[in-house]
Amino acid sequence: MNKTIYALGFFDGVHIGHAALLAQCRRIAAEAGCDAGVVTFASHPDTLVLGHTPRLINTPADREKLLRERFSMDSVVTLPFDEKMHTMPWSDFLNLLLEELSAAGFVCGEDFRFGYRGEGSAQTLADFCQARSLPWAVVPDQTMDGVRVSSTYIRSQIECGDMATAVRFLGHPHILTGQVVHGHQLGRRLGIPTANLRLPEGLAEPKFGVYICRAVVNGQSYPAVTNVGTRPTVNGRDVTVEPWILDYTGDLYGAEITLEFYRFLRPERKFADLEALKAEIHRNAEQTRAFFTFK
Repeated sequence: MNKTIYALGFFDGVHIGHAALLAQCRRIAAEAGCDAGVVTFASHPDTLVLGHTPRLINTPADREKLLRERFSMDSVVTLPFDEKMHTMPWSDFLNLLLEELSAAGFVCGEDFRFGYRGEGSAQTLADFCQARSLPWAVVPDQTMDGVRVSSTYIRSQIECGDMATAVRFLGHPHILTGQVVHGHQLGRRLGIPTANLRLPEGLAEPKFGVYICRAVVNGQSYPAVTNVGTRPTVNGRDVTVEPWILDYTGDLYGAEITLEFYRFLRPERKFADLEALKAEIHRNAEQTRAFFTFK
């Protein structure tokens, strides 16, 4: 494994605050002639530390996709946050990274806590690195519109339907990757063939409604008008994510697609009949096309 400068954190959403951290990591790595990497965890530390698990913005796979593809990190190491990790002294954690992951320096945010009982901090990390002549950096919190950029704030915007604000604070569209599963074929009967995705367990649930999205299929990007919810017009119950991928033809069953969420268009509601639903979906499709035409 190449010598690597590691950015440390959970990186849920990989937002503009994380982007500052990752940019600093890449700069230090370039100066030191090292790779730039990330150390994160498979499950949120709060599960063991505080006894509850927050809903997350991304799956671990989508988090890694963002870190590698959008932020050009050379490596992403995802460690288990188990009881052994929970009770590990902070210095043992850093020594583990030095010895087993070829760490050559570290970058963290100013509020970063790690090690048993959160006894490790940005200051202890700085002292550790200075004592060993390792490069390091502590990156201050980022703010926008007077608000501290955080995964918690962005998660709340996604859940209340303010996707435009979530996207601004992320610095990129909110993404969701999933495998297309069989649905009830209603879209095909309406001449609006939708792909059906399940919302992964443990993720923040976007406010039920219709969204402007892009769908990435086999490396190609298409506009998509996407419904998140239970489909009340046909008395649905399960929560589904159903994009109508505009301008795409072909069978998507079993395929993996990535949805990029940009804007919330309207709440989900029950229509008088299927024709009224069809007319509204076509109107939403035109709004989606217009968004990307004038974006």
